[in-house]
Amino acid sequence: MLRIGKLPIGVFAGFIIIFPWVAGKVPAIENYTDIMVFVGIYCLITIGLGLLMGYAGQISVGQAAFYGIGAYVSAILTTRYGLNPWFCMFIAVLVTGGIAFLIGAPSLKLKGHYLAMATLAFGIIIFIIFNEEAQWTGGPDGMADIPGLSIFGFDFDSIEKYFYLVWSFVFVILIFTINVIQSDAGRALRAIHTSEAAANSMGVNVSKFKIMVFVYSAILASLAGSLYAHYLNFINPSTFDLFFSIKLLIMIALGGMYNIWGAVIGAGLITFLSYEWLHYFEEFEVIVYGAILLLVTIFLPHGLAGVPGMLKKLFVRQKSNE
Repeated sequence: MLRIGKLPIGVFAGFIIIFPWVAGKVPAIENYTDIMVFVGIYCLITIGLGLLMGYAGQISVGQAAFYGIGAYVSAILTTRYGLNPWFCMFIAVLVTGGIAFLIGAPSLKLKGHYLAMATLAFGIIIFIIFNEEAQWTGGPDGMADIPGLSIFGFDFDSIEKYFYLVWSFVFVILIFTINVIQSDAGRALRAIHTSEAAANSMGVNVSKFKIMVFVYSAILASLAGSLYAHYLNFINPSTFDLFFSIKLLIMIALGGMYNIWGAVIGAGLITFLSYEWLHYFEEFEVIVYGAILLLVTIFLPHGLAGVPGMLKKLFVRQKSNE
């Protein structure tokens, strides 16, 4: 049974469907369709990261590594072995999921800052591998000539076609994730976030659920990485560095990690800031991100997705004081 509000998903679907047409009619925003492709790719990562951090309470600073593994596995298998890109994306998901399980099993026994440090170390190691294993990854020069995607002879060879492909994946993942949140598994994750000891005493298999959500978030990052590689037809290690992992954290903090829609909002805002509005700051861009994170942490602890709830509480408080 589909347990999701029809109005918000319907309005959002309508917005996505007409967006390329509207952008194509307005010269000032005609490049926004291309940016929205990246928004969709990043949404796949932030949806998984929001579930991991906002609902399960597990900190990860290594999502860029899983994103990169997905991209490089797809790129290597298609360019060096000539395999079908869709099959390579599937293999990339399996490889990333397996690595996430091997990393998550010991790492998720840690808590708080120690878990963050463990995932940070993993991300740095993977980034070094991308740079140093030039015979496989191309090193700092990256990999080019990655084939695009097609299905039954239909090529996703334009920005508009790829836009709808990426956002189709986003909608499927979004609906599935919302249903997970509203299921027994979602209630178990929220219980773990509140208190692992209490959840364990209530019969929740804490270790199993923590590993499951960690692997799920890694798989979504891998899928995003594959879509990224086959869209640009080129990748290099700089895309998957530590700063990108931090940017992902800013996305869910800004949007609201306790609401899955916050993952979409945060991914959209930060992507447009990065690609369109902040390039004037050049090397000072990181300062702007730091200021955003600081202001959100202080004034909007539940992110932009929590603003309606805050306004509702304020309205009720004012009504009660009258």
